[in-house]
Amino acid sequence: MMDVTHCSVAELAAKLQNKEISAVEVAQQYLDRIEAHKDLNAFLDVRPEETLRQAEAADARIAKGEAGPLTGVPIAHKDIFVTQEWNSTAASRMLEGYRSPFDATVVSKLKSEGMVCLGKLNCDEFAMGSANENSTYGKCFNPWDPQAVPGGSSGGSASAVAARLAPIATATDTGGSIREPAAFTGVTGLKPTYGRPSRLGMIAFASSLDTAGLMAPAASDIASVLSKMVGFDPKDSTSVDLPAEDFTRGLGKDLAGLRIGVPRSWFSDRLNEEVRASIDKVIAFYRDHGAVIVDMDLPTARLGVPVYYVVACAEASSNLSRYDGIRYGYRAKDCKTMDELIRRSRNEGLGAEPKRRIMIGTYVLSHGYYDAYYLKAQKVRRLIADEFRTAFASVDAIISPVAPGVAYNFGEKSDPVSAYLGDLYTVPASLAGLPCMSVPCGFASNGRPIGVQLTAAPFQEARLLQLADAWQRETDWHLRVPAGY
Repeated sequence: MMDVTHCSVAELAAKLQNKEISAVEVAQQYLDRIEAHKDLNAFLDVRPEETLRQAEAADARIAKGEAGPLTGVPIAHKDIFVTQEWNSTAASRMLEGYRSPFDATVVSKLKSEGMVCLGKLNCDEFAMGSANENSTYGKCFNPWDPQAVPGGSSGGSASAVAARLAPIATATDTGGSIREPAAFTGVTGLKPTYGRPSRLGMIAFASSLDTAGLMAPAASDIASVLSKMVGFDPKDSTSVDLPAEDFTRGLGKDLAGLRIGVPRSWFSDRLNEEVRASIDKVIAFYRDHGAVIVDMDLPTARLGVPVYYVVACAEASSNLSRYDGIRYGYRAKDCKTMDELIRRSRNEGLGAEPKRRIMIGTYVLSHGYYDAYYLKAQKVRRLIADEFRTAFASVDAIISPVAPGVAYNFGEKSDPVSAYLGDLYTVPASLAGLPCMSVPCGFASNGRPIGVQLTAAPFQEARLLQLADAWQRETDWHLRVPAGY
């Protein structure tokens, strides 16, 4: 039997439709790889019997001629999306063993297309972190180097795709949690426009920022699945009602005349030299292929990190207040008073990083500090969004770094502030609700991957995918697989 675990989504779909291989055989191959590489700790919940049941149903659809273009193609879901068949824990003790009575909209849309779920993926607890060091169930490792973080919070999604344990995976991005792990593991990651994918069934961290997205080896993989994943959800008050869109329509088209902005102040001394050199090659590629490179600046965006951590932590404080041992989540044993029950349940059920962000958020929302911190941060957030809006009046996309350097070692950024500053290049677009991508563009001398960030105006995901695909048609960075995988 042919090994299909290194095939693209399109190649898998074609083999399934042509009946060269069955969905059950494909699923079993991936399950075998997941078991063989479980030391990566990318998966938190794997249930082979349920995966194979879905694969059998996909084969039945194919046999009846009722299959869609993605029927039988495997996918894995970040453990921030609730699922009926697998546990949904947000990598927290607070939700240990929780089984949802319904699927998140993103999950149900892809399930209805016949995609086969391989399991739930590791992440930072409640999606809070940049390294995947904060999971209650142990850190996820970077397949390129076990000493290196895979990035967070979607580290499990990134590592699983990089190691070819799944051909594509869902992920979420609040302040860079798709783009940074994609860059650190050498895969492609897309954060769509806020409101484009439904948030229903995503365990909330920061409701005005949380966005579902995808990770895969190539932009073309993401384009085909994104078309089926997004769409208006009347049960989500932030969902945008737009016509269905084919995100593959720009793939293969030339770049002549496209204007790409380069915010030169983002390429300062704080940026690693090898990262800068790799991104310069991407800029040169686009120039050589007919794009117009425009020097520009985004001065207000430098305030993104403090603004983000005020807004996101305030929303986290509100969202996580429901986990009190009474209404939701872990309940401490042998408590004598209501106060003790709430205090111990939250203390025992939540990890250090959620506690830190809850305390920051509660502080900035408290009487006497709301105007000084939270309200002011929201005003600066609007200025950042306006700055991007002005920029996109003259450019079609913006190219920039994803992170100041490549993946760092576990424990290297034990100071929370240094970890937060690593989000320097990703949080501005999140605050503005813009679509962004991380695209592999090289390797550092230590063998760790480098990614480049592409950002576009709202609802211009197809433009980003066109730009990423053009680069990937002539390079092979996205096709490289870690040794042993």
